[in-house]
Amino acid sequence: MMLFAVVLGLQYFLLTSRVNATAVFAHFMVQNSYSYGPSDWAADIAAAQAIGIDGFALNTAVDTYEISKYPDAFAAAEAANFQMFISFDMTYDWAEADMVSLVQTYATSPSYYKWNGNSLVSTFDGDAQDDDFWAGFKSDLANEGVTISLAPAFIDYRDPSEATTMFSTYTSIDGFFNWWSWPADVAADLTTATDLAYQAGISAAGRSGPYIMAVSPWQFKELGGTNDWVEQSDELWKYRWEQAISDVKPDIVEIVTWNDYGESHYISDINPIVNLGDLAPLYVDGFDHGAWRTIAQYYISWYKTGSVPAITEDQVVYWYRAYPKAITCSEGDLPRNSEYPADAVFAFSMLTSPATITLTVGDSSASFNASAGVAIGSVPFSTQDAQTPVISIVRGGTTVKSGTGTKAISTSSCPYYNFNPLVGIVQ
Repeated sequence: MMLFAVVLGLQYFLLTSRVNATAVFAHFMVQNSYSYGPSDWAADIAAAQAIGIDGFALNTAVDTYEISKYPDAFAAAEAANFQMFISFDMTYDWAEADMVSLVQTYATSPSYYKWNGNSLVSTFDGDAQDDDFWAGFKSDLANEGVTISLAPAFIDYRDPSEATTMFSTYTSIDGFFNWWSWPADVAADLTTATDLAYQAGISAAGRSGPYIMAVSPWQFKELGGTNDWVEQSDELWKYRWEQAISDVKPDIVEIVTWNDYGESHYISDINPIVNLGDLAPLYVDGFDHGAWRTIAQYYISWYKTGSVPAITEDQVVYWYRAYPKAITCSEGDLPRNSEYPADAVFAFSMLTSPATITLTVGDSSASFNASAGVAIGSVPFSTQDAQTPVISIVRGGTTVKSGTGTKAISTSSCPYYNFNPLVGIVQ
């Protein structure tokens, strides 16, 4: 059950026309829609709308099948008053004419998102192209009657000190999407230094925006590469949202991601029709993340309204990995930064009134006193093998709700190196 009602309908139309609107999009990997039909798009859109997401940023590579999915995607969006914009995946060799054609085809859709009245276009990467490329892209679209606001994610620009340089180098861009929503190979929380520098750079350069801030719950990849990784993400889903709301206050929040299973930051349900290849299923299948949407709904409402949402039902969202970080696994490779995540079960409480959250894993137990609203705590893994976490809400000495994780934590055997968490909910 959802904790509170999110105003839908008319609000979505207003978001498309207001300057400096607070909108929330989710980064959607079109490559994972190969087997999608209209009902799959409709189901994803309904699940996103249910928590207040306004639209999808369509991460699109140079694949004929990805472009072939656009008619169904936009038809479903139009039927649901949902928004879309194109995010070109520039790690692929896009021809500028093909980019112009795709934007031109869909910019007239009532579901194509507008910023300052212009069709919003973003990217993943793209700083390998020079400013002439991007200026030509905008000019060619303008010649076809399509004016865009260009807010790319130039991923080589992460250093706050380079914000001024980037905007002076790329005079054609209007805004910026800061893709980096995880710590940079350090055992420390992510700061907002990059966000604030590039957000300020938009104004200093006299650009119209938007500033898009990425918010992500996790980062882990083990697809057989020589440099696969995990980033410190234990409490990221909580504090990154709070950075967006209280510190950065971006024009747009972009959740990274809706359905990038391979990098473990999906918040959608795992769609069984998606072909994840040979290796990703080894750490994705059975590791549901859907309960993270309950947390997202809370923070989306706060971000949009400026008011802390009222909680009407006691719930605890929890997450944990199924294997300790020092275990030796039968297959795969130990990822970069494997020492950073804590061997612990994390619990995010959402309470109507104060209570004690108790966490037990075999011979390891912990509790924390949580006030009304939200709080977070954790319990270390047990040294015993095959122990399943138990999470309880205790009020006045009485357990009012309790739940058990769906996987035991194995300390003795591991088939494949897996730092992807299982996410569940007590409700």
